[in-house]
Amino acid sequence: MSKARQLADLGNVYDDGALSNRNLIINGAMQVVQRGDQTGVIANGTYFVDRFFYSGVDEGTWSLSQSTDVPSGSGFSKSAKMEITTADSSIDAPDYAQLRYKVENQDIKHILKGTSDAKQLTLSFWVKSSLAQEFKFRIRDNYSSTTRQIIKSYTVASANTWQKVTMTFDGDTGGDDFSGSTDTDGNITLEWMLGGGTNFQGGTASGSWEDFDQTKYDATDTFLTTVNSTFYITGVQLEVGDTATPFEHRSYGDELARCQRYYVFVERGRGSARGSATGASQNAYSHCLPVEMRAVPTCSIYSVGRSGCSFEQFVNLNKQHVGVNVNVTSTSYWFFNDGYTADAEL
Repeated sequence: MSKARQLADLGNVYDDGALSNRNLIINGAMQVVQRGDQTGVIANGTYFVDRFFYSGVDEGTWSLSQSTDVPSGSGFSKSAKMEITTADSSIDAPDYAQLRYKVENQDIKHILKGTSDAKQLTLSFWVKSSLAQEFKFRIRDNYSSTTRQIIKSYTVASANTWQKVTMTFDGDTGGDDFSGSTDTDGNITLEWMLGGGTNFQGGTASGSWEDFDQTKYDATDTFLTTVNSTFYITGVQLEVGDTATPFEHRSYGDELARCQRYYVFVERGRGSARGSATGASQNAYSHCLPVEMRAVPTCSIYSVGRSGCSFEQFVNLNKQHVGVNVNVTSTSYWFFNDGYTADAEL
């Protein structure tokens, strides 16, 4: 085969796109887990591996963690694990549980959604479940005046066995385009449905873009009523075109920096002084954040390590900076080593 033909074929496989920066998903290999594992989870919107979160209503108790259980020979070293540790024996109509991921608007405007040139998207991922059954996946657009959705199904053929899933979605020529959207908002959500009550049952998805109708999940509640049901996922890739290309592996440092746009974890802040300055509003430390965050973050104290002072407030918060003021009570040496988190999630 000629070199020209090889290059032409390569261009077709990769949809005439760049070989890097194909994957619209951050942390799809589940490498980064700044928050650590989460146990006893019942709260909607709980993040665990960075950028992925549990969404649910009144649906049992969950353990959400990073796992080393991965598909053999895949090149992955980590996966995300969801386990329902306390099942709900009676599923009410509005109950549901999902794994979700939100995409920042400016990272997906190039798919030209809501225009006649809307582009196809292909999703691929590895999945393993303790239950062999059909599951549903949805892409949802909350920006359009009428919420839009496209739902497709996939079947876990064998329990506790890794398998690769690939889905291609037509471009959405309906709804609104993103020309008037705020770049840093997140109006496209990816949803892996694990199960739901009757509010999520009874409809039939067309497999094409359509107006919002949650009954078209046609979900079952088996996963939610089975104690210790598990759902593992890794290798999540969303890309433009009709072809699932090989997974775009990124370095840990690259993925961490991308994740820190949305969440930053600082274990120890480390500020100290010696002298006569006492009283409120003494600056303990002033940090430049590792990357510019998506928005001005909401900050919380994570760990406490202090003497001769007490926390007063976060100050000078912006997308690139965090400062902390303390109330100093010591007339000699004091230190404030409290860690913190900075949250600018979608």
